[in-house]
Amino acid sequence: MSSPSVIIQPTERGFELRADQWVSRPREQVFPFFADPLNLERLTPAFLHFHVRRRNTVEVGEGTLLTYTLRLHGFPVLWRTRIEEWNPPYRFVDTQLFGPYAEWHHTHTFEHSGAGTRLTDVVRYRLHFGFLQQTFLMSWVHRDVRRIFEYRQSVIEGLFG
Repeated sequence: MSSPSVIIQPTERGFELRADQWVSRPREQVFPFFADPLNLERLTPAFLHFHVRRRNTVEVGEGTLLTYTLRLHGFPVLWRTRIEEWNPPYRFVDTQLFGPYAEWHHTHTFEHSGAGTRLTDVVRYRLHFGFLQQTFLMSWVHRDVRRIFEYRQSVIEGLFG
């Protein structure tokens, strides 16, 4: 099993996180776990107090709207996303409509790899604030985002490793 990795790099419009992880299960067994929004609560560190509050469809698919609540450093946050692309068991894409970021575009890819599946998350994100605020806050934001995705990887490894 290859080691999970989380890399954050600047882009022209903000930042891009790339998290890669290999698990020893076929994507047909892995994808359904990610297709259930309630499992996001299992994949999110407890310090965020993350909860799925609403969704507009029974089955998740393209166009599904999801509403979450969480706490960022003690501050309550409402987050709403839309599933922009739904292609089981290969990939799906969600985009923030309302929430803590000016942009959050998350592509989840499930690729057959050897006797298992390579899970890849690519997130493009940027803050609402201007240059000075972003400069001050970005190391804090990067640390939080990295910590969240490293936590996700440890949970996934426990479930599917």
